Amino acid sequence: MSDSEDIVEFGSIVEIISQGEVPIKNIERELICPICKELFTHPLILPCQHSVCHKCVKELLLQNQEDSFSADGGSECSLPGSPRSRVPSPSMERLDRIVRSGSISSPGWRRASVTPRITTFPCPGCQHDIDLGERGISMLFRNFTLESIVERYRQAARAAVAIMCNVCKPPALQEATKSCMDCKASYCNECFKLHHPWGTPRAQHEYVGPTTNFRPKVLMCPEHEMEKVNMYCEVCRRPVCHLCKLGGSHANHKVTTMSSAYKILKEKLSKSIHYLISKEDQVRAQITELEVLIHQTEENGQLVERRANEHFERLFEALQERKTEMLRSIEQSRNRRLDKLRGQVEEYQGMLENSGLVGYAQEVLKETDQSCFVQTAKQLHIRVQKATESLKTFQPLANPCFDEFLVDTSKEEAMLKELTFGGVPDPPMIDLTRSRVYNETQIHWRLSEDALPTDHHVLEYRRVDAEEEGGWQATDHVYGSSAVVSNLERDGVYSFRVKSFRNALCSPYSPEVTFHTPPAAVFGFLFNDKCGFSSERLVLSKRRDSVESVAGMSFLLSAERVQTGSYICLDYIIGDTGIAQGRHFWAFRVEPHSYLVKVGVASDSKLLEWFHNPRDTSSPRYDHDSGHDSGSEDTCYDLSQPFTLITVGMGKVFIPKTSLGATATSGGGGGEHQTSRVVPMPGRIGVCLDYEAGRVSFYDADSMRMLYERQVDCSGTMYPAFGLMGSGAVHLEEMITTKRLTYM
Repeated sequence: MSDSEDIVEFGSIVEIISQGEVPIKNIERELICPICKELFTHPLILPCQHSVCHKCVKELLLQNQEDSFSADGGSECSLPGSPRSRVPSPSMERLDRIVRSGSISSPGWRRASVTPRITTFPCPGCQHDIDLGERGISMLFRNFTLESIVERYRQAARAAVAIMCNVCKPPALQEATKSCMDCKASYCNECFKLHHPWGTPRAQHEYVGPTTNFRPKVLMCPEHEMEKVNMYCEVCRRPVCHLCKLGGSHANHKVTTMSSAYKILKEKLSKSIHYLISKEDQVRAQITELEVLIHQTEENGQLVERRANEHFERLFEALQERKTEMLRSIEQSRNRRLDKLRGQVEEYQGMLENSGLVGYAQEVLKETDQSCFVQTAKQLHIRVQKATESLKTFQPLANPCFDEFLVDTSKEEAMLKELTFGGVPDPPMIDLTRSRVYNETQIHWRLSEDALPTDHHVLEYRRVDAEEEGGWQATDHVYGSSAVVSNLERDGVYSFRVKSFRNALCSPYSPEVTFHTPPAAVFGFLFNDKCGFSSERLVLSKRRDSVESVAGMSFLLSAERVQTGSYICLDYIIGDTGIAQGRHFWAFRVEPHSYLVKVGVASDSKLLEWFHNPRDTSSPRYDHDSGHDSGSEDTCYDLSQPFTLITVGMGKVFIPKTSLGATATSGGGGGEHQTSRVVPMPGRIGVCLDYEAGRVSFYDADSMRMLYERQVDCSGTMYPAFGLMGSGAVHLEEMITTKRLTYM
């Protein structure tokens, strides 16, 4: 569809809306002022392109001014326009007098009056600060288009209530048939003919259908009231006049003609409307999806509410059961103790004279028959002796203290108070830029900026490239933002995810990310600063894990030889540990600005040759892996050499030519021949040496994608080798240590 057709379609859409074929009531939400939440009344366009009612802007500014005076100790009652007395909206007569400029100014802000102290307020739509400057509301345009749409909406809402003639007098009041935009009044047919006779200037007035919304014929500049707006400022996104461009506030701004702005904006709007209309099915499908989500949310919310009630009911039942049992135990213990103490009281009361045991004994002593006395006194004497002993060693039979029934519920109370239901924590996001896999696997994650604090995290992982995927394994609670996973299988693809916990709630899992473990055990070494190291052109870090090539005096002195076709030497440096058996992997970073760096492996015998004959070995015709297209190179390239180097530089990796015993891959896997020998330099480069198999492989260490593989003669001790020419730097990958990262 062409642009002209889009414009025609847009015009038809506007016409359909204006004719009422599209229910205008459906756009009510677009006609509501964000401040008063009512239909717009004389809307003004803010610099941020949002619209608000004139009265709302004025009251908002006066409210800010009132706050400022109150903070300074002033009285809000002295402010004539205080919102407490609600400033009435301007009358139509006053609007008619000032409408020719397309702007509205507050009577309290004329030059003769005191300028308000506050002219800045936040836009209710976008919250950006709006500074109206010294002229205040007078700098704002009225949104006549929005005003017209609101008027049509009001008419539709009133069910087409007729607009009456402004000239007819009751009781002969007639319905208006026309509205004059120059007279700002509505007329019936007779009154219109009477007030617009033929042959007079009034007959040339512009008239429209009945309306109560009268807009000016020409929009005038609010800053230069006698000038028409004829340009559009693309910086401020508002109409301006030629004086604004010549010497006003828009002098240095980019402007365009009003016709051009009209055409461009109308084309953009028509295309946007056409796109939305063409996506109506998609919008309806998304609405249906949202409605399903709303229904699911309601159902799930009710389900969780029922479950929460059930949980708390069970808690109440358990507490009530324990309470009943404890009260019953207390009552039984109390009764037993009271029975014992009361029995002891009765026993001691019997020791008193003329009562109980003592009184009975006194009566027995009165017995004169010896045989009868002896028969009774023996048992009585035993009882008296026991009473005497108990008197000497008095001890209550029951303890009045009930300490064993005191329950310390402070921990439970604290736990219940900490049991919050502030929502499920947001899921964390695994940080791919900081996470890495080397000798161990280090996973970093982060929370959103507005996320609430969490108690701990749990990291889960599983291998996904095996024939049967294993189950998820979880780490212990992690109280930081990173974790180290040890003992993962080599040359495997693992998936990781993490979730956060706060109190008794846990977040959803983070999106899963996958990492490929190295193909062999990680080989740890540092740069050797003894064997063949050139301190003049190579600079080692203190930890010997980084080397940088710098231009020295010899580089400057060789400039003359460079002009005659000689070659500058490569400065070689090797690892401080050699390999004599096994399969090993190491990784490093090459600075993107590096000019030329060669990386790979070399045997001890080859290194001695390089260090004793640096000039010859630097020649491209001698280096079988230099990439130089000479015949001598191709003749011996197929032979298994005691070294293998690839070239890295200027943000690229230069893959050597494939040949017998060499394979270059394009990222899919081993064996796929690569069409281009130049690939972008990865962030980390990995090297894997299989000593027994005599094979060396080069990887993109971030994705473990093989870049190049070939045979190498491992007849001696093999060392990681690096050669630098010109500006460049190499940084060895740092080993991941669990102890150091546990408490990060």
